[in-house]
Amino acid sequence: MGMKFKVELTKKAMAQIIKAVAANIERISPEQTLKLIDMLVEAKKTGKKILVLGAGRSGLVGRAFAMRLMHLNFNVHVVGETVTPAVGRDDILFAISGSGTTTLVVTAARIAKRVGAKVVAITSHPRSPLGKCADHIMVVYGRTKLAERRDYFSRQILGVHEPLAPLGTVFEIAAAIFLDALIVELMHRLGISEEEMKSRHATIEPP
Repeated sequence: MGMKFKVELTKKAMAQIIKAVAANIERISPEQTLKLIDMLVEAKKTGKKILVLGAGRSGLVGRAFAMRLMHLNFNVHVVGETVTPAVGRDDILFAISGSGTTTLVVTAARIAKRVGAKVVAITSHPRSPLGKCADHIMVVYGRTKLAERRDYFSRQILGVHEPLAPLGTVFEIAAAIFLDALIVELMHRLGISEEEMKSRHATIEPP
């Protein structure tokens, strides 16, 4: 009985996460997306650096995005790596934070602004500290509150149907999907094939 309950909870959580992310994708702004693509295409043409930053799981989403930009031959770096160069004028900092209040991300965005770089905020909260210092905001929605009760079963008995996905899960998954979708559009705009991208994939691997 216990095992069945756990499996059913897992399946229910999966369904809720997919539903929430699908709903959030429908709210993505075409205007914000088009401007972001134009900024990236211009950066590619001019060779300007793109730096990607996020804390925790948002940082992992950023790393995945940076890897795909590298496959497209962008001049891209992940903030925090020992080989990452300094940000300069007209470079682009991708700052990823669902809340828009993550101290590390907001501080880095403000520093980038001071040296004349452009800040792109990927966030659920455009009026957050991160949003207020960004040159361009890409709104990707996520959860707006924490679950008030930790126990799923108790919530169901009380009729409190809060999202099953913990913390920033919905934002992070939606952001990852959105950024991967941007890569598809960039491939089309830049005329880069999957075969060409594969040629830049890591080759120092065991046979």
